Amino acid sequence: MKTRWFPASCVIALLPLSCGAQALLVQPAQVMTDQVADVRATGLAAGAHVVIRAELVDGEGHPWNSQAEFVADASGTVDLATQAPVKGSYKSVSAMGLVWSMAPGEKGVPIYRPPALLAPQTITFHLLEDGKEISRAQLQQNALGEGVREVKLEGALVGRLFLPAGVDKHAGVLVLGGSEGGMPVRRAAWLASHGYAALALCYFHCEGRPPDLERIPLEYFGQALGWLSHREEVNANELAVMGVSRGGELALQLGSMFPAIKVVVAYVPANIRYPSCCGGLPLPSWTWQGQPLTYAGPRTKNDPPMRMHATIPVEHIQGPVLMIAGRSDGVWPSSEMVVEAASRLRSAHFTQPVVVLDYDHAGHRAGLPEIMPVWTKGATHPVAGTPVDYGGTAEGNAASTLDAIPKVLDFLRSSLKVNGEPASGDAVKAAKPAEASKPMD
Repeated sequence: MKTRWFPASCVIALLPLSCGAQALLVQPAQVMTDQVADVRATGLAAGAHVVIRAELVDGEGHPWNSQAEFVADASGTVDLATQAPVKGSYKSVSAMGLVWSMAPGEKGVPIYRPPALLAPQTITFHLLEDGKEISRAQLQQNALGEGVREVKLEGALVGRLFLPAGVDKHAGVLVLGGSEGGMPVRRAAWLASHGYAALALCYFHCEGRPPDLERIPLEYFGQALGWLSHREEVNANELAVMGVSRGGELALQLGSMFPAIKVVVAYVPANIRYPSCCGGLPLPSWTWQGQPLTYAGPRTKNDPPMRMHATIPVEHIQGPVLMIAGRSDGVWPSSEMVVEAASRLRSAHFTQPVVVLDYDHAGHRAGLPEIMPVWTKGATHPVAGTPVDYGGTAEGNAASTLDAIPKVLDFLRSSLKVNGEPASGDAVKAAKPAEASKPMD
């Protein structure tokens, strides 16, 4: 997909509702989903009270919206990057507060769904004074960077490989989803947009793979690593694995088994093997050489020897480890399990870097690599159909996203090499959007 960049003034010029010197500016008018845009109203009277409203239609056709009231400063400006609203859908300073604080405009919508097929997301902002719209502007969020291309895998391996633009060899990342199954294409597209060859691998709940997370042979992932390493676009000596939830558990497990994996990134993982999902009686999730791996179930919870056998031997990982957790995780105690894994690494005198991002007020969606509405209510598990409480507050989840995005990218840049050379430049500054890590109360 070729991305075309237009100044916000061009977008505003296409819309007739900008009158006089009063204007609502969104700059740049197009960003990647992990980037912050500047939303600003100008030309107002000093001390004027205005409302900025944001609207979008999600990937399932449901409207979402947010709004907040602001007081113009002495220069007649409202700048969301520096000013907190006096009231509205969020409370503290946040440049993208009107995006992450959106709620559905219809009843019965449990969670935001992004556009299908990695299509762009358009957000419309309205500036209102005394209940009347005086200006508007649009922001387009893109899920794919310019020049990113896709290779579909069907047969022995099921997945989609996303490749960055250019002909150089790239570090490769095996990307694993959680108990929802399917292919984590948005996360892989995000990584490819930042220069990594990212394979979104399906290991269950898609055509050609088992319907449930049950007795999945770990050899399958070894095969995927071998396939990825033999791609001419991939530096075979620089492979990472990234997983979320059950995929985070799996990322730690694979990192402990396959020396080819040089870097592990695990979002809200378990440090022990959990049972199958999401059928009836618990069964082993993983097998190796035809044998089931011990898992922690009701009978092992209070049985230290059995729990020890179910614990992932993270000390066998061959490279740097980054783990992300939410202290208000409603699905499982990811914070406790990440702390336990880090403690095990310290006890084993692990010599590689270990980074733990453990977020207050964040839940099971901590550290999401894209800025989007985080509101959830009445969500159900996509495979089991049972209710899901992800936990965390909207502010806490959003803060974890804004803080984690540049830190994860920095970690990958500092841990992986391209063509045998370390990544150059200040990774934090290169990846970090303006105001992205400002604290939110």
